[in-house]
Amino acid sequence: MTEKELMLNGKLHSFMDDELEEDSKKAKKLVCQYNSTTEEESVKRSSILNELFGKMGNHCYIEPPFRCDYGVNIYLGESVFINYDCIILDMCKVTIGSRVLIGPRVCIYAASHPIYAPIRNEGFDVGKPVTIGNDVWIGGNVVINPGVTIGNNVVLGSGAVVTKDIPDNVIAAGNPCKVIREITEQDKLVWENQKEEYKNLRGK
Repeated sequence: MTEKELMLNGKLHSFMDDELEEDSKKAKKLVCQYNSTTEEESVKRSSILNELFGKMGNHCYIEPPFRCDYGVNIYLGESVFINYDCIILDMCKVTIGSRVLIGPRVCIYAASHPIYAPIRNEGFDVGKPVTIGNDVWIGGNVVINPGVTIGNNVVLGSGAVVTKDIPDNVIAAGNPCKVIREITEQDKLVWENQKEEYKNLRGK
């Protein structure tokens, strides 16, 4: 297997590899171009992201500045919003579902290093894929670590450090991140009432 194949399969690999270096350089160039665009250049922004990412659904928006390692290992669903200063280390595949809101300064890490220092110091890396479901809201300054899967309809509180999988339909927060409670029918009623109040106040 090549170093790139080893990397994508979550195996120990050397980052001192010509193919990986070229992939990284290409990503850095595209990221630099994207971060230099303005609000009036929406077509150019979409073109850059479509070239950078492995997949990008419709109606996605990323607020610059943005950073990633390779880009091609990032897969976005529909209607994903990513706020300022997001960092995605996509050594392995990072899959983000549809209708996902990502707050400012969120870090998603599919990259890691050997615990044993002598091996680490030889220039070896290892990663694990990260998967985020649909209808997820990730608060500001959340850190998502390698190998984590986040379910559907999840809210992650600001500053959470996610080290383990999070199930569907919950609010989770803390360091390390833990489930606080389920999202229930009562939550639906509360927010539907607030929406109805909004419509009344707006005369709609």
